[in-house]
Amino acid sequence: MAFLSDSVAILMATARDILPILALIICFQLFILRQPIPHLRRLVIGGVYVFFGLAMFLIGLEKALFPVGKVMAAQLSDPTFLGGSDSVRTAWTSYGWVYLFAALIGFSTTIAEPALLAVALKAGEVSSGVIKPWGLRIAVAIGVAVGIALGAFRIITGTPLHVYILAGYIIVVLQTFTTPKKMIPLAYDSGGVTTSTVTVPLVAALGLGLSEAVPGSNPALDGFGLIAFASLFPIISVMGYAQITQWFASSGIKKNSKGEI
Repeated sequence: MAFLSDSVAILMATARDILPILALIICFQLFILRQPIPHLRRLVIGGVYVFFGLAMFLIGLEKALFPVGKVMAAQLSDPTFLGGSDSVRTAWTSYGWVYLFAALIGFSTTIAEPALLAVALKAGEVSSGVIKPWGLRIAVAIGVAVGIALGAFRIITGTPLHVYILAGYIIVVLQTFTTPKKMIPLAYDSGGVTTSTVTVPLVAALGLGLSEAVPGSNPALDGFGLIAFASLFPIISVMGYAQITQWFASSGIKKNSKGEI
């Protein structure tokens, strides 16, 4: 009964969130553009799919993804798993499995991110195949993996968040001056598309669970901030990917000009 009541509450909340968007689109179509709604039947069917799909996704977050993230973080930082003593729990070097898990969860969720897939495909289309969708997705996923692992390190050590963010954006600014201009907007957008439906729930659950399990951490202060890492480091990795690609391309041109293969 509790599951049913929670599901009904989520359905109601989803309807409440979708109705303003629907009302806005209908008002603009009928009263501003003064045009009939095209493909009304398909639009209604698609809207119903979106409504129930979004509601079921939110139910899955609440009942599965958030608990899984918290349980995994608690198990990986459990004293028995780490070695049993308090001194082991307070040493950041004892949390190697946490860093590895954070990196892998960041990489895998980013590869599965629908928003990133859409951007990568469109980038491949408009660049006439110069930008490879898989290359872009892997570059972004590596950035997220590094960022989430570093964010887990920050939670365990208790170091200030702003130090990492400032240092990261200094790197971004410096990279902007040496990255091919065509890749700069895509790199900046890559940081935003990672924080979407798949990545955010698991990363947020990991951060909260880890801050609750690590001695001396405060979930209200240390549990948040991983999303910032997941947004920042893909910018660095994509621009790095563009710089490396440009370097290889220029090296190839120099070799060919000398008659070398």
